[in-house]
This record gives sequence, C-alpha cells and structure tokens, in this order.
Amino acid sequence: MSNILEVGMIVEGKVIQIKPFGAFISLGENKRGLVHISQISHDYIKEVGDALKEGDTVKVKILSIEAETGKISLSIKDANPKPKVEREQRPFKEKSFERPNSSDRDKSFKKEPEKSGTLEDMLKDWTKQSNDRQADINRRLKR
Repeated sequence: MSNILEVGMIVEGKVIQIKPFGAFISLGENKRGLVHISQISHDYIKEVGDALKEGDTVKVKILSIEAETGKISLSIKDANPKPKVEREQRPFKEKSFERPNSSDRDKSFKKEPEKSGTLEDMLKDWTKQSNDRQADINRRLKR
C-alpha cells in the first residue's frame, strides 16, 4: 500500500477496533482512520458491531485528513454504491362515486367499480364528474 493518502481515495483497510461511535481502520504503515457510525452503512445501524467486527477487510473512502493532527476520517458507504432496491409498483386505482338520485338522497353514495388507467384519463373523468355535479347544483339553485 502506498504511503501517500489523499482525500477522495478509495483504499482497503482492516477493522482494528470497534467503539460505540465508529470503527478504527488500519490503512497500513502505522496509519489508521475512523469510520463514524453514520458512515458505515447506507441503512440505519443501531450498533457498530451489527455491521462490522474486528479483522474485517473493508473498502473505505478518505473523507478528510487533518493537517495538524493527522486524523483521517473515512467512509465505507461512500466507497460502496448504494444497492438499488426495486419497489413493487402498485397500480393507481381511481375511486369515484355516483350522484344520488332524488329517491336515493338519504342513502350513501354508491361506489363505482375501481378502474385503472392513465393519470390523464383519470383527470378527464374527474373533470367530467365535477362539471356534472356543478351543473346539477346550478339547476337546483335556479328552481
């Protein structure tokens, strides 16, 4: 391993010590850095020991190197791409209601069977229903 470490480099190291706040990683040649618990995984982890154990070899990205102290901040999650999770796509179901007839006014609205369609089709249907309802209200007000 090269002696020269620079910010942005991705290198391999070995977990040498686990602490509640993170893990210390040996980068060779008497160099070590800290991976904070928030930089270990793309997912939430409650304890560092849930994701790492001493002796593990990990790929890390160098986030910063303090010039005065030589402290090295590392990230495992930045060195490894976030796994893509495919989500199940659920079809959008339109819910619409019929206008009650004068004989059905005391009854609740009847639900139409659910349909699936494009958003544009659903918007057209909704607009038509809205216009029909508004026309019905206007007719009642004119009486």
